[in-house]
Amino acid sequence: MPRRKRGVPLRVSLVGLMLVLVALGLVVSGVSVTSALENRLIDRTDNGLRGAAEGWARPRDGDDRGPFGPFGQSGQSGSPTTERRPPSPYYVMLIRSDGTTFTVNDVGGSPDLSDLSRFSTDPVTVASATGSDVRWRVVKVTATNPSGVSITSVVAIKLNDVDDTVTRLIWLQLGVGLGVVVVVGGLGYLLVRTSLRPLRRVEETAEKIAGGDLDQRVPTSPPNTEVGRLATSLNVMLHQIQNAFAATAASEEQARSSEDKMRRFIADASHELRTPLTSIRGFSELYRQGAMTDTGQLMARIETEAGRMGLLVEELLMLARLDAQRPLERAQVDLLSLASDSVHSARAMAPEREIALQVLGGPGIPAVMGDAARLSQVLSNLITNVIRHTPDDATITVQIGTDDRDAIISVVDTGPGLAPADRARVFERFFRGDSSRHRDGGVGGSGLGLSIVAALVDAHGGTVGVDDTPGGGATFRVRIPRAE
Repeated sequence: MPRRKRGVPLRVSLVGLMLVLVALGLVVSGVSVTSALENRLIDRTDNGLRGAAEGWARPRDGDDRGPFGPFGQSGQSGSPTTERRPPSPYYVMLIRSDGTTFTVNDVGGSPDLSDLSRFSTDPVTVASATGSDVRWRVVKVTATNPSGVSITSVVAIKLNDVDDTVTRLIWLQLGVGLGVVVVVGGLGYLLVRTSLRPLRRVEETAEKIAGGDLDQRVPTSPPNTEVGRLATSLNVMLHQIQNAFAATAASEEQARSSEDKMRRFIADASHELRTPLTSIRGFSELYRQGAMTDTGQLMARIETEAGRMGLLVEELLMLARLDAQRPLERAQVDLLSLASDSVHSARAMAPEREIALQVLGGPGIPAVMGDAARLSQVLSNLITNVIRHTPDDATITVQIGTDDRDAIISVVDTGPGLAPADRARVFERFFRGDSSRHRDGGVGGSGLGLSIVAALVDAHGGTVGVDDTPGGGATFRVRIPRAE
C-alpha cells in the first residue's frame, strides 16, 4: 500500500517563503553595501597611496638626493636617514636609475615585491611576503629630474584598516539580519495564522458537512477579502446543494407515496370490480343450474351489477384522465345557471328530498373559466353524495356566492355530519365513511365520487373542503377563481 505523502501546511510554506525572500533581500543588500564600502575605502587608500608614491619619487636639490637626503654612494643600498622625517605608515622602496635601492619600512612586514614589472601607477593588491594573511596595496611611480636622474618609488600600505572595517560591517549585518529574520518570522507567522484562521473555519465546516450535516454554513468574513468571497460562494453552493438534496428527498418521498397510492388504488379497484363480477358470475351459475325460475328478475340483477361495474369503470377512466392532466375545454361558465340545472335534476332524482338553491351576496357575478360539463359533474357528485348519506328528512341547500377572488359553491346538509377522522379522508379514493351514514342499508357508492370532485376542482385551479354545518350536518365548499 503506497504511503501518503505528508504535505507542508500552507502557513509554514508562506512563512518559509517569506523568510527566504527576506534573507535573500538581506544578503543582496549586505553584499551591495559591503562591496560599495570596500571599494570606497580602497579608492580613498589608493588616492593617498598615489600621492605618497609621487612624493617619494620626486628628487631634491640634485641628482643624488631623495626627499630626505642623499642615498649614499653609487651601488650602495640602505635606508634614508630618519633624523629628518617622521614615521611613515607606508612601506617604501626607492630605486635609482643606477640600480641603487633603499627601503623605508616603519610598519613591519613587507609586501610580495618579487616581480616589480607587474606594478604601475594603478594600485594593485598583493599578499604579504612573509605568508601572513595581511594584504597590501602597492603602486609604482617613476619621476625624472631635469638632469636626467630618475627615481622609482614602490609604495605599499597595509589593508588592515579596510579589512577590519569590512569585517565589522559583515558581522554587524549578520547580527542585524538574523534579528530581522527572527522578528519577521515571528510576526509573519502570527499574521499568516490570523489570516488563515477563516480558512480553518471553512475546513471545519467542510468536515461537518462531509459528516452529513448539510445545515452547516461557513462563517462569513468581510466581503472585500478573498476568504470572504470564498465563504459567500461556498454558502451559496451549500444552499443549492441542500435544496437539491431536499428536492431529491421530496421527489423520492412523493414517488414512494404515489407508488403506495397506486398500489392501494389498484387493490381497491380490483376489489370494487370483483364484487359486481362475483354477483354476475353467481347469478349466471344459478341460471345455468336452473335454480332461478324468475328469469326477468335474474336478468334485472345482472343488468344492475353490470351497470354498477360500468359506472365504476367510467369513474376510474375519469380519474386516470384527470391524473394525466389532460387540458379541459374552457369557456366562461355561469355557476348560478349551472347550479339551478343541477338542483332541478336532483329534485327529479329524489323528489322526496328538500333541495333548495340559495344565492349569497358578494361582488360581481359567479362566473368562472372552466369546463361546464365537468363543473356540472362536481355539483352532481356533491348533491348525490349528500342524498346517499343523509336521511330523507335532512335538507340540502346549494349556495352560490363570490368574494374578491373566487366564486364559491357550497352544498349544505342538516344530516348527521362527518366524524373528524372521516372529514380528513373523505376525498381519498375508495374511502367510505361510517356505514350508519348510508341510507341504503350500509351499501355505499364506489367511493370515487368525492375523489372525482377533488380532482376536477384541482384541474380548475380551485380548492374543495368540508366543514361542520352549524346545528348539525356537513358543508362541502368549493372555491374556483373567478373569470376576469
